[in-house]
Amino acid sequence: MTRLVQRSLPSPLGPLRLVASDAALVGVYFPEHRPAPAHAGDEVVRHPVLDVAARELDEYFAGRRRGFTVATEPRGTAFQRAVWRALADIGFGEQRTYAELARAIGSPRAVRAVGAANGRNPLSIVLPCHRVVGTGGALTGYAGGLAAKQWLLAHEGALAVTRGEGDAPYGGLLRHAST
Repeated sequence: MTRLVQRSLPSPLGPLRLVASDAALVGVYFPEHRPAPAHAGDEVVRHPVLDVAARELDEYFAGRRRGFTVATEPRGTAFQRAVWRALADIGFGEQRTYAELARAIGSPRAVRAVGAANGRNPLSIVLPCHRVVGTGGALTGYAGGLAAKQWLLAHEGALAVTRGEGDAPYGGLLRHAST
């Protein structure tokens, strides 16, 4: 069995749990991630893969990065890995529907299975499952919660949002703009 290590990374969406093997990033998890990940290994302060992932995520949140170069190794079935590879082709600020993703992997009738695989993506943000939306652009489930999905899409300029009076810049549920 491969040894895994983990560390916490502060983010505008709350602390993210980064998990890696010696060779690659295997997980990026939100505090209230659904489904909850299993125990991921020993807590470390420094690790070559986690250091790269943390730097790239910090740059992404600061608006200085649009894609990731950290080595990844998502663990799942062959079908899940095909879906997750297709996620990497969705560019910063772009969106795809589950049906479009199903067609992209050559399984146009597997829309629900694609949705289930998307929901099991262990590399949130890095493999951008937040960029997948329902028909007509509807925001559907997200492992980190819909508020996190809205924030990520707004951060990338793919979703117009407004804040209510008194809302913290990233706090609370963002609301769709009326225009």
